[in-house]
Parts: sequence; structure tokens; C-alpha cells
Amino acid sequence: MATANHNLSEYDKTAIPDASNFRFGIVVSEWNDTITEGLYKGAYDALIENGVDEHNIKRWNVPGSFELIYGSKKMQEQMVDAVIAIGCVIQGETKHFDFVCEGVTQGIKDLNVINDVPVIFCVLTDNNQQQSIDRSGGIHGNKGTEAAVAAIKMADLRNNS
Repeated sequence: MATANHNLSEYDKTAIPDASNFRFGIVVSEWNDTITEGLYKGAYDALIENGVDEHNIKRWNVPGSFELIYGSKKMQEQMVDAVIAIGCVIQGETKHFDFVCEGVTQGIKDLNVINDVPVIFCVLTDNNQQQSIDRSGGIHGNKGTEAAVAAIKMADLRNNS
């Protein structure tokens, strides 16, 4: 397990670029909302903790993880420095899980290749709900925190390259 010996919420705050002038968009899936709200809280709190003004954080909700692609594409047009796409897909009894995970992964990858505003992949793709709970503020920390740190670093790269 990749997160067994790593807390997703831990990072070296001294290694984070100044984020006080950056604007961020966060697109949140409403599906599995107990998980995605935890991820959002982790991302939001980490951005605030690193100097981002709350007025420079724009949130949009979309129905499910598959819709994160379109929501993120439209958010890239909102004069933000980075977008965080937050979702949660939990393995079920059908192949739906595979199709959604593949589509969202490729869609977000495509947005990063085609457009200039980075989109950070904060979509949990877990085998069961407990794994998602553990990664959205539970025993493994919060993937949302990790995504916010990545967003700050990518916004800095975008603005300084």
C-alpha cells in the first residue's frame, strides 16, 4: 500500500513557494460527498495555511467524478493559476469503476497537455469506502492537503517558467 508509511497531510512548509498572490479553482464531485468534502477541507485548509486569501479560492461543484473534466476545463478559463479536481470513485460490482477512473484520469491528463493552467488530480480510486475515509482526513492523512501543495508548486512553476 503506497500510503501505509506516508501521511498525505505531512509536508515541509519551508519548501512551499509563496502562494499569497495565486488564485486557485477547486472543482468538487458531489458523488461520495462525505469523502469529497473531507478532501476539499484538506485542500482549502492547506491553501489558507500557505497564505492564499480565501477570496482567491473559487469552488465549483459537479455531479460526479466524470464531470470533473468539463468542470476543470471551464475552471481553467477563470483566470486561476491552478485547478484542483476532487473526486472519489469506489470499486463496485461492475466495470463502471474502470471506465470512470480511466476516463477521468485521461481527461485530466489531456487538460494538462492542451491548456496552460495545471489541473491537479485529487481523485481517490479506492477498493472500498474505508480506504477513502483513511485518505480524506483519516489514518493516512488527507489527499486534499497533498493536492493543494502540488497546486501551489505547479502554479509557481507556471508563473516562473
